[in-house]
Amino acid sequence: MSESSLSPHSQMEAIDLQMAHLWMVRTFLKHAEETEEDEELQQVARTLYDYMLALGPAVQANDSATYLKQAKKKFSKLRKACELFEEIQPEISDHTNFKMAAVSCRQVVNQVGAILGASTS
Repeated sequence: MSESSLSPHSQMEAIDLQMAHLWMVRTFLKHAEETEEDEELQQVARTLYDYMLALGPAVQANDSATYLKQAKKKFSKLRKACELFEEIQPEISDHTNFKMAAVSCRQVVNQVGAILGASTS
């Protein structure tokens, strides 16, 4: 099945795979010393967590309809959090870890957006 035509269940599985990557970004941000000192960075970490938390019950119940509804509903907040992170990251730290976390966050947002647009229904 091509990426341009995924069943709802396949969309859920593909997005959930991206959540594993997002979890790592969020965990890095949550435990970074710089996050303790920056309210915007704290907000980014919270928003990433909130997105994943909203999807958790539906994936556990194997309910792709609810999962996709939540994924779409919360996607703009996820996208805005990523944009904020990309904007403030150079001010926070130029360390490779922060740069790669921003790249990884962008990749997840791009992939989730593409997957949400790849419906067969």
